[in-house]
Amino acid sequence: MRLSAGRVRLYFGILLAALLVSIVGSARLGAVVLTYAEIGSYLAQSLGFSAASADPTAALHEGVFFQIRLPRVLLCAVVGAALAVSGTLMQALFRNPIVEPGLIGTSAGAALGAACVFVLGASLSWVNTTFLGAFVLPAAAFVGALLATGLVYRLSRVQGRVTVASMLLAGIAVNALAAGGTGFLAYIARDPQARSITFWNLGSFSSADWPSFYLVLAVTVVGVGLALRFAKALNALQLGENEAQYLGVNTRQLQTRILLLNTLLVAVATSTVGVIGFVGLVVPHLLRLLRLADNRLLLLGSSLLGAVLMILSDTVARTIIAPAELPIGVLTAFIGAPVFLWMLSHYRQLNQRGGFYA
Repeated sequence: MRLSAGRVRLYFGILLAALLVSIVGSARLGAVVLTYAEIGSYLAQSLGFSAASADPTAALHEGVFFQIRLPRVLLCAVVGAALAVSGTLMQALFRNPIVEPGLIGTSAGAALGAACVFVLGASLSWVNTTFLGAFVLPAAAFVGALLATGLVYRLSRVQGRVTVASMLLAGIAVNALAAGGTGFLAYIARDPQARSITFWNLGSFSSADWPSFYLVLAVTVVGVGLALRFAKALNALQLGENEAQYLGVNTRQLQTRILLLNTLLVAVATSTVGVIGFVGLVVPHLLRLLRLADNRLLLLGSSLLGAVLMILSDTVARTIIAPAELPIGVLTAFIGAPVFLWMLSHYRQLNQRGGFYA
């Protein structure tokens, strides 16, 4: 059933309001609780509408807001948007709601690349002595994600075609291979290195800063823009591959472009904050419960809802056991795994054995 324009505007209005509320609310909370008046004052000062306060406490709180809280909250938003949009793309491409980016090895490959840096990087003197050292970890994770996804794509091609079953099976194998490599590196690593691998595999926004935010923001904006260009073709693909070809869609070319775009989004997000699973699985499905079936609406809605979900998850992760911080990957797993199991049970009851699409 097609939604009315009024209902669509209502949904997106709610999502936008939720995003703004979550950004402000999350920026308030932490070891130092800021008031709404303080946040408003700091923003007004940054825009030149008021003068800075002479109170040293206010200056301290302003530093906390602009240097720690705001870049972290905004990075959460763009990472959540990137992961959710990538999940929507993958589910649309394979016409299956239980596909998510992590199933095709992208995250596992990034984890293996990062583990190589943690274990082997210490033996490379320039990593610790030059400014290039700061870029080694994200670059290695990015390369690992690309190699793993490329390997899955190569292994899953059968007679020039890539099917859902072959890609998922290849993804399971590459995931296992990458996890084995990461486990081996963790085994031979010294204790601090092993702990770094473990924490990175669970994801964290604790190292968020403005350069990381700008990088992920640029990639996410470009990625969402490109994804929207593919939305019409993805809508046609929901009718079936042959029907999409009759409508003029080059399905093979579309498949390659979507996989490259998905890899770019997931690799950049993962190389910045570590492995965070289930966001790409849960968010598109929640939107389909609202009967958003058009991929243009799903992609835009996913970017908003993914941002909200990630901000809220990070807020809980850094406050629930304060002053310690719960790895955000643990929290998203607690949310995503039950939803995944419910989806498997739900679609099994509907006797839909793959190839499903709402």
